This record gives sequence, C-alpha cells and structure tokens, in this order.
Amino acid sequence: MTVIATAGHVDHGKSTLVRALTGTDPDRLAEEKTRGLTIDLGFANLALTRKRSISLIDVPGHIRFLRNMLAGVGAVQGTLFVVSATEGWKPQSEEHLQILDLLGIKHAVIALTMADLVDAELLELAILDIEDHVAGTFAEGAPIVPVSSITGTGIDNLKSKLTDLFEAVGAAHNRNAPRLWVDRSFSPTGSGTVVTGTLTDGTLKAGDQITVVPSMEQGRVRALQSHYSALDSVRPGNRVAINLSGISHAAVGRGDVLVHPDRWHSTAIIDAELKVLPRVGHPLTRRGAFLTYIGSGEFPTRIRLLAGQRQIEPGSTGRVRLYLDREVPALPGDRFILRESGRSETLGGGRFLDIDPIRPARLAEPDGNPDRVITERGWVQSELFARLTGESREPTVGNWIVSTAARQETEAGIRARVSAAGALGLDAALLDERERALIGLLDDILVQDGRVTVGAAVSILSDHPWVADLDADPFRPASPDGVDRNELRTMVRQGVVVESNGIYFSANAIERAVDLLRPKFAAAPDGLTVAEIRDVLDTSRKYVLALVAHLDANGRTRRRGDFRIPGPRL
Repeated sequence: MTVIATAGHVDHGKSTLVRALTGTDPDRLAEEKTRGLTIDLGFANLALTRKRSISLIDVPGHIRFLRNMLAGVGAVQGTLFVVSATEGWKPQSEEHLQILDLLGIKHAVIALTMADLVDAELLELAILDIEDHVAGTFAEGAPIVPVSSITGTGIDNLKSKLTDLFEAVGAAHNRNAPRLWVDRSFSPTGSGTVVTGTLTDGTLKAGDQITVVPSMEQGRVRALQSHYSALDSVRPGNRVAINLSGISHAAVGRGDVLVHPDRWHSTAIIDAELKVLPRVGHPLTRRGAFLTYIGSGEFPTRIRLLAGQRQIEPGSTGRVRLYLDREVPALPGDRFILRESGRSETLGGGRFLDIDPIRPARLAEPDGNPDRVITERGWVQSELFARLTGESREPTVGNWIVSTAARQETEAGIRARVSAAGALGLDAALLDERERALIGLLDDILVQDGRVTVGAAVSILSDHPWVADLDADPFRPASPDGVDRNELRTMVRQGVVVESNGIYFSANAIERAVDLLRPKFAAAPDGLTVAEIRDVLDTSRKYVLALVAHLDANGRTRRRGDFRIPGPRL
C-alpha cells in the first residue's frame, strides 16, 4: 500500500474528487458537511487492483486550517495535487506545493478538476499555467489529468496515472524500528483507545509493546486494522488504526508518536538544514515566534543560527538549531516545516542533520554524516550510534565505536599511567570501563593478578607438567585432575592457561588455533562453521565449542548466524 495526500487551494474539489475515485466521503465531521468545507483530515482507500491500493489523506485547502494540512502530509509518499480548471493556480496551490517540495515529496499526479465547465481553449491554458508554476519543483513533468468528478470524465485515466505513481513509489524503507505519528485518537464504545496514523520505519505486530512519546506511557498493541480490515501485522508505508491496551485515551493525541521501547532517540534539540522560501519578504533571524511541523505534530520552537550566521536570506539555505517545546523520536534526514506564528506565514523547511548536538551552536557544523557523530564524541556505544544515525556498525572497542584520535589518546593515557606506576604495574581497579575494554586489544599490555604492566610477564608456573601436557595435545586438552586448585587459579589469572566452558587450554594452544584458522578464514569469505573449525583443528565438538566461545569473547572471531568470521583481534 502507498499513502498519498491531496493538496491544493480551497474549493478546488479535492474531497469531491476523492469521493469520485473511492466512493468514500472523506469529510467525516458534521460541520464539514454543513459548510461544504474540509476542516480536518479525511481518509479513503483507493483499490487499484486486488493486491494494490492507495491510502488517500484528504487535507484542508483553506489557509485557516493549514496546521491540519501539515499534520496530514508529514509522512506521505506522494501527492494527488488538485487545481480547478475554472479558477486556475491560487495562493494555497502555491503554498501547498512549496510545503510538499520542502518535505522531500518526489511523486505527484496533478488533477485538473471541473474540466467539464470550461472549453478546450481554456483547458489548454490552464494546463500551461500549471506547468509554469510547477517548473523547477518535484512536480515538474508530473502528469496533468483533466477530470470531472460530477460526470466521471477522466476518472479512469486518473486512476491509471495513480497506478503509475504507486509503481514509482515502491516499497517504503524499513529500518526495523516502527514509528507512527498519531493524527487521530478516539475511544469507541467498548474498544478502549484507538489511534490512527501512517506507519513508517518498521513493522508493527499485534501484541507488540509500545511507548507513547513524549508522555512515555507504555502499553500493548491489542489489535490492528487498515481500512477496516483486521491484520496481524502492518509493514511501513501503510495507514493503520491501532487498538491500544494499557494507554488511556487522554494520554495520546495528534502529534504524539508510537514507537517500540528503547528503539528511538527522543530529542528536543536538533541541528537542521533550513531552506528559506524565496517569497518570504524578509531574512530569517533568531527573533520570532516559530512553529515546527514534524510528522503530524506542531511544536512551538526557538531557533539559533549556527556557525556564526546572523540571518538567512529568502531563497537561501542555512543551518539552524531548533529548540522544540517537547521531545520527538527523530533521525537525521527527517523533514520539517518552519512557520512563524506572528506573521502566520510559512518560512521554509528542510531536513535534520544532528538529532543530539553536543557542540555549542556557535561551533556546530552538522552535515548529516554519521562519521561526524563518532568524531565529535570520540566514544559512542554502537546501540546509541544506531539510534542517532539510523545506521548500524560493528563496535571497534568493546561495545563502543571509537574514533582514531580518541583511541590514540586513551591508549597513550593508559601507557603513561602504567609506566608511572613502576615495576609492580597499575592497579587494574583504577581503569574505567572504556580503558579496560581497550587494554584487551593491546598486545603488549598485560593484566595479571589485578595489575596492569607493559610487556609479557614471566610466570613461575609456565613450566608446570600439566601445562606441558596441554601443549602436547593442544586441541584435546588434558583435564586438570590432580592439579592444585590454587595453582590452577593462578595459572588462569596469569594467562598461562585459559578456561572456557569448564575446559582448560594452554595459552600456546589459543595462538596455535589462531594461526591455523587465519588462512582458512582468508579463503572463506562467508566464514567457517563450527564443524569446519573442528576439522581444521582435528578435535571433537566438545572442545571446539569451548575454544570458539573463548575466541568470540576475546575478539578473535565473531558469530554471524551459523558461521564464525574474523574478529578485530584476529
């Protein structure tokens, strides 16, 4: 399914066209029917084939209800843009087009309504006028279809063009982390809390645990529907109604967001790229009463201009820091619209670059590059990195992704402290979590009996007869029966032997295993199975499982499904 929104000036026939296409009247409020004017969002389903359909969000065209229009277009994938053949291009036609352009919409079909009320010459002039106005925007080159919602002329052709739009949009991107901006919340009799919205970024299933941002209320997905059809799960890019359990109707409303717990980073301070519209009659400064529109939400906002900018001229692009009045779950690349409430005008819009800026506004230089998150922080946990950037990467030190400069600085600090500690070495308890993770990757740093020293230490137990037995048959090691328990613990602490899953290997056996496996990994890009490693080492499954567990834990190998691949320390 694809979700698109209508757009266009008031009284150009958006709702009537939706009714002609789908048989559904999107005007659901009594006041809308009385006044003949769309006030709030309306919804309908356009079935193209048995397996293809488009969810239509009908938005208000009147300037007084622009906030409702913005709530409807924040998560759509395309637009059915409506212009009346009798009136032509109007102010809200222009503003709606600019808003959709700023939101990064790429796909459009333009319906020239009321075509039965003008002659062929006026119809041709109306088409040429539309082409002039959409030139240079995402809608340039979009099909323009003359239609009459009353006589039905052109409706089949319009459906054909919408089918082409459906194919062009393709499947929605799936980050495996559901996010739904709520555009309606209500409480039907006997059903508890129901919310609707457009699902983005992940698959949602009945029974999933859910969190409401910003209230952080937690509950469960009791049931799912899409256009009145019950579903067990919903993929991204679909309209969905969710029956919630454990969350009261009063705790969730338009502009709130449903997410999986701990899968999103919520923030109220965001660095962004902002394009100021050319038609704005003044430069943008930090002074003003601003509103930011994200998803279905409207957020009072303060702004700061970044990197020494004092203002952004109309038609220009700059970088700003947004201070929202509450937190939202966000990612770099998310789109937004900025309006000034005092002048009641749309100033511009753009995309998020950094959803958790750590540098002062006067020094910030966000660019949307995930590498900058690592460079600025030095150390960032891999799970946090994924939430801040939307990109997954393997950790380089422990659970962290570490910049080269930060790693070098930390390593130099460790070496200096160990050197200053003298012959006995540094007390390992004085190292923090990051330092302890790093010393495990430094070949010439040894932790022995709770002390950190530089260079290999000599153990008085390295020539123990049992150690010689372990070396004699390294991958079918002798049990420690008869070995003094205190001596055994000391040998493990000193690294003379290694214990894994109750089995003991000599340190030499570990290194020999690594030497044997390294060329095998080089010849097997997909990795090696446990059975293949067993054959290389000529041992049994019992011993190879213990050995591989140790190699995984120490970064020599990593598990990927049923395979082992080289780790950072191989």
